[in-house]
Amino acid sequence: MIAAIKKLLGIGPATDFAAVIANGGVIVDVRTQGEYAGGHVKGSLNIPLDQLKSQMKLLKKDKPVITCCASGMRSSSAKSLLQANGFTEVHNGGSWYSLKKYER
Repeated sequence: MIAAIKKLLGIGPATDFAAVIANGGVIVDVRTQGEYAGGHVKGSLNIPLDQLKSQMKLLKKDKPVITCCASGMRSSSAKSLLQANGFTEVHNGGSWYSLKKYER
């Protein structure tokens, strides 16, 4: 019961993003094209949040996905949208800048 509450609140061990990427994970930056052009994680895929539903076909449901944006709000929405559409391993990476250390 406590584990379920912690998971619901996002409390618990941090995601090992390096391991997720090493296991074939893709970083999906859900900021606008203009924001993405101003700086992004090398190797990330830019699919703006408002286009994500129509562009999901670019992603594989059986591969890990890390969503990111400017602050973590849009990436949280993107995570929920992907999970609602059958993606099984989705992680909110928060700010794109915090993921730069995982560049490919």
